[in-house]
Amino acid sequence: MNTQASAAPGLGLPAQPVTEYEARSVPGVRILVLGVAALLLGIALLITGIALRPGVGSIALIVVGVLLIIAGELGVHGLTSVVAGEARVVQLFGRYRGTIRSPGLHWVNPLARRRRVSTRIRNLETAMVKVNDADGNPLEIAAVVVWLVQDTAKAIYAVDAFEKFVAIQSETAVRHIASSYAYETHDTDSLSLRANAEEITARLSAEIAARVASAGVQIVESRITRLSYAAEIAQAMLRRQAASAVVGARFRIVEGAVGMVKLALTQLEEQGVVELDEERKAAMVSNLLVVLCSEQATQQVVNTGSLYQ
Repeated sequence: MNTQASAAPGLGLPAQPVTEYEARSVPGVRILVLGVAALLLGIALLITGIALRPGVGSIALIVVGVLLIIAGELGVHGLTSVVAGEARVVQLFGRYRGTIRSPGLHWVNPLARRRRVSTRIRNLETAMVKVNDADGNPLEIAAVVVWLVQDTAKAIYAVDAFEKFVAIQSETAVRHIASSYAYETHDTDSLSLRANAEEITARLSAEIAARVASAGVQIVESRITRLSYAAEIAQAMLRRQAASAVVGARFRIVEGAVGMVKLALTQLEEQGVVELDEERKAAMVSNLLVVLCSEQATQQVVNTGSLYQ
């Protein structure tokens, strides 16, 4: 019982994460010159020793030549070139020995493995995915993520295939963000995918950054490149948007017409043009609202009598 209790907390704990540090290296140009010289001299001594008569002198030349060839080969084999925008992760006998980032020719332990990691800025375009928004409406959404490797040690040792890891986590974040907000909302206090693009992309970048931090990846920015209703509800949603637009336009028209009628009655009363009782005011308001709110052109009718005949 106690053994299980003591072992349980350690089952899900990850290993101590490896962080990047600078690898020990020697400028490679000098080693290159010495290595080539050792190879040439070793070959010359080996040929000379073979050409001489068998004896102590020839054996000594052959041994020295072989040693120089081996030394030159080790010197040349330990050379590694680093270009701008790349880094080399040095691994010796399965252990991380540092990262070389400075461009140029370097010399490290010839037995060490040097893994190339690009530190350039990269673009990742997620696949078009279908997901339901916060209101349950199916959407099609895609995004572009700009990222780069910040910690080469974590990128190599913390996750398996960090490029694929970034792609999967980015798609997961896009799905989560799309399902957390509605495509559009009439509540001004709530965020929507359509109306609050800047806020949504900022939250998307933050979520992707949190998901890929364990891989030593930095997110530069992310943008939603496509956002639309799914094909099965696109026509219905277009009709809904058109109806909402018509209602909004009608509301503005009625609001403006009421203001104009109020202004007309006020000016007529203040300037004393005509005195209107409540019934005549009602008739005038009705006529003005019909004229101002009608979609079609109204036709004038001249009243030759009075309002009561």
